[in-house]
Amino acid sequence: MTVADPRFASVWRRARLTVDERIARGKSARTDSPRRGHGSWKPSFVRPDPIALLEEQAKTRVPELVPIRHGRMLASPFAFFRGGALIMASDLSTTPNAAITVQICGDAHLNNFGFFGTPERRLVFDVNDFDETLPGPWEWDVKRLAASLEIAGRDRAFAASDRRDIVTAAVRAYRAQMRAAARMKTLDVWYDHVAAGALLDEVARGVTDKRLSKQEGRLAERDIAKARTRNSVRVLAKRASSDGGELRIAADPPLVVPIEDIVGGGYEQELAAKFVKELLATYRQTLAHDRHPLEEFRYVHLARKVVGVGSVGTRCYLLLLVGRDNDDPLFLQVKEAQSSVLERFLGPSEHANHGERVVTGQRVMQATSDIFLGWQRIPSFDGETHDYYIRQFHDWKGSLEVEEMLVSGATLYAQLCGGVLARAHARWGDRVAIAAYLGKTDTFDEAIADFAAVYADQNERDYEALRRAVKDGRVDAEPDV
Repeated sequence: MTVADPRFASVWRRARLTVDERIARGKSARTDSPRRGHGSWKPSFVRPDPIALLEEQAKTRVPELVPIRHGRMLASPFAFFRGGALIMASDLSTTPNAAITVQICGDAHLNNFGFFGTPERRLVFDVNDFDETLPGPWEWDVKRLAASLEIAGRDRAFAASDRRDIVTAAVRAYRAQMRAAARMKTLDVWYDHVAAGALLDEVARGVTDKRLSKQEGRLAERDIAKARTRNSVRVLAKRASSDGGELRIAADPPLVVPIEDIVGGGYEQELAAKFVKELLATYRQTLAHDRHPLEEFRYVHLARKVVGVGSVGTRCYLLLLVGRDNDDPLFLQVKEAQSSVLERFLGPSEHANHGERVVTGQRVMQATSDIFLGWQRIPSFDGETHDYYIRQFHDWKGSLEVEEMLVSGATLYAQLCGGVLARAHARWGDRVAIAAYLGKTDTFDEAIADFAAVYADQNERDYEALRRAVKDGRVDAEPDV
């Protein structure tokens, strides 16, 4: 079956099918898209050159930052995979799917899950990256997560059998959670979330019954405690200094560059100030509350900041504001939102502004979202107009250090990610039909494990292609910084 039209699902929802009809819909999808069929994949005869896809993306990015992106992708096959969302989207566009559309992350690899603080000051674990979000086939997110686990397992030198067990654990957790969601009341599905406390309880049980080592238990406790310390006050101490009584974001080129070092002085400095003024004034209108704490803060300073792997080269800024005094800081991340890598395969977003596309997708997929989450499109000081989304920077944001996990810890983490992904898909998609399609057996789980192993082989070939392109001078790369 070809890629599902995102508008197709809305027809089903408007029809308000009964539960029995939705179950029948899911089971009938097995005829056109057998579950075992997800396991067989091989590159198309007309598969695009992966390096050409990276070069294409580079055309819309800040030129001097593109070599940093390539340098980071050279760190390992997993680092390459993190930066290759467009490459995998192209490959997934030729794979079978059940024609059941959900709001997908679009880049659901294992590092795009983590902790963040809710407005109620609870620490939760959820999907936390939505740059590529779009309505699309739910299988695409599952396959990207599964492939990332296989590839990361190879980086950790896990045995093939252990890697397969980790992948199947993730998919099994996805299937179990989706089947549970299919039985839940509607509002319960939307409110469902994974609290850090519940995760700690699970870790403690894992240590007790020896599924986890004591060291893994301590590391999980450390990572969760560390997430609670990450806030604007900590960022202020780490990244800012005082200059004549005014706070300034400290330079750390090329990763952090203050705005005055980019635009210079005079008229350009005035354009930068105008950019920030317009950004704050119009971004405020996209926030969810009529009365908002943003109104009590004033702008102090701006710097460009390099983030992630796949996002390197997009325009990303760190915005410093203060409230009652300099001991009351607020850091906002202003991140450029380009078109999703999925759009060329699924059709354009219904949102003309890509910042709004990101924010809408995040609000749908997460159980709760940052109160500072908004978007904007404005002319920038570089003379061009760009879309942005804005969110609080490091608001209890953290992650479990997957690079330190043993097989047992990686298995638990895979289960956690699979369950969280199912929760995100269940909120907007037809969870009853998906659950019926997945069924009670492990047929789908095993097929996805087959896919993950085969795709990891392809990822290694693509990684080697990038290494050759750098060696041959086709692609510029700088050492990771």
